[in-house]
Amino acid sequence: MARPPLIVLLGPTGVGKTELSLALGQRCQGEVVSADSRQIYRGMDIGTAKATQAERALIPHHLLDLRDPDQVLTVAEYQQLAYAAIDAIHARGHTPLLVGGTGLYIRAVVAGLRIPAVAPNPELRAVLEERLAREGVAALFAQLAASDPATAAQIDARNPRRVLRALEILLSTGRSKVELEGSEPPPYRILQVGLTRERAALYQRIDRRVDAMLANGLVAETERLLAAGYTRRLPAMTSLGYRECGDYLAGQCDLETAAARIKTETHRYVRHQMTWLRKLKEIRWFDLDTTPHTEILALLCRWLEAP
Repeated sequence: MARPPLIVLLGPTGVGKTELSLALGQRCQGEVVSADSRQIYRGMDIGTAKATQAERALIPHHLLDLRDPDQVLTVAEYQQLAYAAIDAIHARGHTPLLVGGTGLYIRAVVAGLRIPAVAPNPELRAVLEERLAREGVAALFAQLAASDPATAAQIDARNPRRVLRALEILLSTGRSKVELEGSEPPPYRILQVGLTRERAALYQRIDRRVDAMLANGLVAETERLLAAGYTRRLPAMTSLGYRECGDYLAGQCDLETAAARIKTETHRYVRHQMTWLRKLKEIRWFDLDTTPHTEILALLCRWLEAP
């Protein structure tokens, strides 16, 4: 029996994944399964470049708005939700498109990572959270790298949730997160397509997008979240755009400075993101500055039609 297909569209922030996924979805009865760790949050729409209602009307989107900004979604929970969404799409006779730039989410689905079933330790978590607030993520990552270099080599050093969780597992069990993991690939026929652009062109796209986000109400969106009680120290509220708008609203900088910081930090994030994504295996990369959409779409349609 033929394995059902899964197309993965991955790439850095601002590269053009949404545009291509919409075009592909309309060609092949596709439905998007988001692989973006910020788009899971309700109320965080502009700053995360979440698909608009008009775009969602073109093709269905899944795994958006799963949690409030003060709630946690574990990688294991994301993985199970993604598999459920993919299987439901297959059951409708449609094509699932896993789309995003969160490498760990993509790897969890494509490789079928076995996520360590280590229950959270509230007392240890509180101690680590306090250290995180006092010393920053770099200090926790340094401890992880010294004690568990294998895990440190596989996670995002700038992601406080991932670093904290890896330390929690190590200190709770005495065993490496990597040691406890394994993988069991899912029963899908998978094609992974990586999208990239020349760096200067990508930065220009990012800068235009930041300007559009601010023009479309990113500051007001941040203000609404703060008014709802989501503090600036929450991990969700320290993500790109919201942190800088929070500084502006607190009178710590002017709007022009905040905008410049968002652009600079997004450039830095993209460099880090690409380093992570390049580690993923079996990806066919396309430069969107030199490869037209029509060529990529034709390739994907041929792959879907193949036995």
